[in-house]
Amino acid sequence: MMNYLIVFVGAGIGGVLRFAMSPAVQHACKDWAFPIGTFSVNMLGCFLIGFLAQLAESKGLFQGETRLFLFVGILGGFTTFSSFGYETFQLLRDGEILYAIANAVLQVVLGLLLVWLGWVIGRLV
Repeated sequence: MMNYLIVFVGAGIGGVLRFAMSPAVQHACKDWAFPIGTFSVNMLGCFLIGFLAQLAESKGLFQGETRLFLFVGILGGFTTFSSFGYETFQLLRDGEILYAIANAVLQVVLGLLLVWLGWVIGRLV
């Protein structure tokens, strides 16, 4: 039960960070039509999960509950895109090229299709 609380608190922190950063970046680049706020959050999340995962693996940092708090909680609340990026990277690193490509393509393409389907069904309701 404690693990759920750890993730809950971390996700709350990550969500607040995303809520603060994304519109701030978008406002700073107000002339851009590109969603630079969300893009920035996703790219920062990818960098942070890669950096922290390397420290965890090479230096033995962030064990157990700390890792759960940082990776699943804060970064998960900040952006799940970082988890997607890290898992795809792990597949590539492990030589699972086809699975990495399938993961990337399916999540992006199927995700967009499901957004569209949800949109269409939402219009019918």
